[in-house]
Amino acid sequence: MDGLIANSLGLILGGGFVIGFLIGITGVGAGSLTTPLLISGVGVPPAIAVGTDLLFAAITKMSAAWRHQRLGNVDWPILASLAAGSLPGAAAVLLWLYLAEPNTELVAWYVKKGLALTLIVSAAAIIVFPVLKRWQPQGFDDPVTETAARPFPTIVFGLILGAAVALTSVGAGAIGVAALTGLYPYMMARRVVGTDIVHAVPLTFVAGLGHAGMGHIDVALLGTLLCGSIPGILIGSRLTGKLPDWTLRIGLAAVLCFAAFILLRG
Repeated sequence: MDGLIANSLGLILGGGFVIGFLIGITGVGAGSLTTPLLISGVGVPPAIAVGTDLLFAAITKMSAAWRHQRLGNVDWPILASLAAGSLPGAAAVLLWLYLAEPNTELVAWYVKKGLALTLIVSAAAIIVFPVLKRWQPQGFDDPVTETAARPFPTIVFGLILGAAVALTSVGAGAIGVAALTGLYPYMMARRVVGTDIVHAVPLTFVAGLGHAGMGHIDVALLGTLLCGSIPGILIGSRLTGKLPDWTLRIGLAAVLCFAAFILLRG
């Protein structure tokens, strides 16, 4: 592994910075972009790539979570419902991986193809819903109405999300954004991003610790990724509060489509 890191040091640092920047702005990129980078670009074994990426996502997003909270970009009731499903979902999959020792690469392949389709649909929804909003009756876009929590479906989506993240490392950002967009289509884009980033911290941390316990982690690779990503995410999260909502939606949709393209290629 040390030889792989040395030979691809520039790619890892540069990729970490770009991914961190995208996470800061859109909340997406840690799993859907980093895992393919490590496997296809660097040559890291899939199990090590997944485990390392999960802890990378937890630490990287932690550095942006405080800023999104300070900017008021986090909806805590919705986040609590999402975490109530995602954390048990991740724990259940980790227990299954430990006890059953299945062919995780085959299962992950099918899961990633399904996730890619979800990302494409979500990207379209992010762009279309604000347009449809203009034709809603007056008063429909009341801030209380558009962010009112829907606990049961949010918990169900969280359960699916937690299982996918623990299995593939993909989804904490991309599918989290997709779930929030589908359930709360009129929520401001910056609140979708902020809520998703803060929720991803405990989810990826729990999943990452589970994989670390199975030996699926490379500390040197993790440290190298973080050296590139943390400056990127600090810059990206600072821009989130200054960009217009429509700009964030276009950027978010573009990153989701790119993540879907990478998943379909893998």
